[in-house]
Amino acid sequence: MTILIQNGHVIDPLTGRNEVCDVLVRDGKIQKIGTGLPEEAEQVLDASGCYVMPGLIDLHVHFRDPGLEYKETLETGGRAAARGGVTTVCAMPNTRPVIDTAEKVADVHARAKKEALVHVIQIGAVTRGQEGKELADIAGMAREGCHAISEDGKSVMNASLYRKGMREAKANGLAVFAHCEDITMVEGGVMNADENAARLGLKGITNSVEDVIVARDILLAKETGVRLHLCHCSTADSVEMIRLAKEEGLPVTGEVCPHHFTLSADDIRENDGNYKMNPPLRSKADVEALKKGLKEGIMDVISTDHAPHSEEEKNQPMEKAPFGIVGLETSAALTYTELVKPGILSIMDMAEKMSLNPAKILGLSDRGSISEGKRADLVVFDPNREYRIDKTTFLSKGKNTPFDGRKVTGDIKYTLVDGKIVYENQALTGGN
Repeated sequence: MTILIQNGHVIDPLTGRNEVCDVLVRDGKIQKIGTGLPEEAEQVLDASGCYVMPGLIDLHVHFRDPGLEYKETLETGGRAAARGGVTTVCAMPNTRPVIDTAEKVADVHARAKKEALVHVIQIGAVTRGQEGKELADIAGMAREGCHAISEDGKSVMNASLYRKGMREAKANGLAVFAHCEDITMVEGGVMNADENAARLGLKGITNSVEDVIVARDILLAKETGVRLHLCHCSTADSVEMIRLAKEEGLPVTGEVCPHHFTLSADDIRENDGNYKMNPPLRSKADVEALKKGLKEGIMDVISTDHAPHSEEEKNQPMEKAPFGIVGLETSAALTYTELVKPGILSIMDMAEKMSLNPAKILGLSDRGSISEGKRADLVVFDPNREYRIDKTTFLSKGKNTPFDGRKVTGDIKYTLVDGKIVYENQALTGGN
């Protein structure tokens, strides 16, 4: 299959290419980049007025498969990812059963190749059953291509066991993706501990719940030498600790989710389960610190923590609703609207934090860039379309979002995976 993407503004954070040109795709690879390429392709895509970027790589999603398929499946999650311009996802292991053996990683990878429109990398658990008692089969999962281990959804509270897991991860070439939450300090909290929680009569979660584990995990990474990636950072002190770690030369990276740089606790006007996420929406000062961290390159990655739940589960007060919101289908638009349009990030920065840096963290040299010979995972992004987010149109099973009805700018026109069109936006292409 040969596809010619014409007249798009190509953004490549690896080479710095930032110009209007054509991209020729053949047999799943980027064959040629230039101007005036001959129209000898089987299909020609008009990218006029759009950015052509490397496919987005989301280091942090929950596909709920196996065991919780009523929330999401590899198929529905893959469709949602494709619609959001995401061509590779890392699926967290807190499924039922927990992904803690080589066989379970292999099963998800085999099924994803058949069922998902995008590349799925299954992340392995740190401990068996995520029970925090004994290490999972880290070496076996590494052989099956899990790339990283994570206890996501909780922290490994036993620091000695976690240190052993980090050493095992390093020995097998894996990164550690850390969910930083001291569970002993949560004390039934459901949102940020501030005047908004007091106004709603809800128990709060302080910043220290995250910060003490961030500090611990950085110190453990310093001792073990493992590559540490701090997931869904939400506090100003997390940013500061990552800055200090980088100044010391430690192999530490951090991610921010769109909801954490877009919303604050002040946006929670009523007791609504769709605003319940972990970590919670923080103060405006924390939001500004996250934005500054992204702008200054302290925070490396923008990921979604896509966490679908059923409507019945989320249509409850915060005290009863589960933590988590969906994000795959809104992340590009929110990032462009909240960070690129105001000049906090450039479009090149957006591509770096949503594609190149995640590829580097995973060790995927074949993606994250629009260069000849690379895998043809590409997204055509229209920066001009203005619209309101409509959760009823989501391809994910999950509709749990606080962004329903929010006005945004920027939309995915096409998504290509291995040189095949896996999503076409009919509102932008006039397709059938």
